[in-house]
Amino acid sequence: MHEKYMKLAINEAKKAWALDEVPIGAIVVYQGEVIGRGHNLREESQSPVAHAEMIAIQEASSVIGSWRLEDTTLYVTLEPCVMCSGAIVMSRIPHVVYGATDPKGGCSGSLMNLLEEPRFNHRAIVERGILEEECGDMLRTFFKEKRAQKKQSKLKRTDS
Repeated sequence: MHEKYMKLAINEAKKAWALDEVPIGAIVVYQGEVIGRGHNLREESQSPVAHAEMIAIQEASSVIGSWRLEDTTLYVTLEPCVMCSGAIVMSRIPHVVYGATDPKGGCSGSLMNLLEEPRFNHRAIVERGILEEECGDMLRTFFKEKRAQKKQSKLKRTDS
């Protein structure tokens, strides 16, 4: 079941990639229905809060008419950052499933674990590594292509 929904999050990540955004996607599921979708839009919107999770959470809240997203599950292709982890806790999402870990910015188990922090009023059950290879490969390929483009751009400038 988790793979089915993670594939939908991966489809959202591909939308970000098509916009030349870092390919991260998220969906919020309530009673078997997708009620929120999001993909990274930081570059397009020039907003530091336009992460996939934030967009999906906002849409889900609009759909159900409440900021409390109890009884939902968030699927995201990359381990949530500190901002998104905070939004998950504050919106009361009880279950988070993610694909690839983020050792440099992940706050759901890598750098710290805000989602399962016992001092908070609300915590989420976290499941890690769902379609991890596919999620991670997408990000690695994206950044490999970006580095190649940057290198090519530098070469063109020095040739001129």
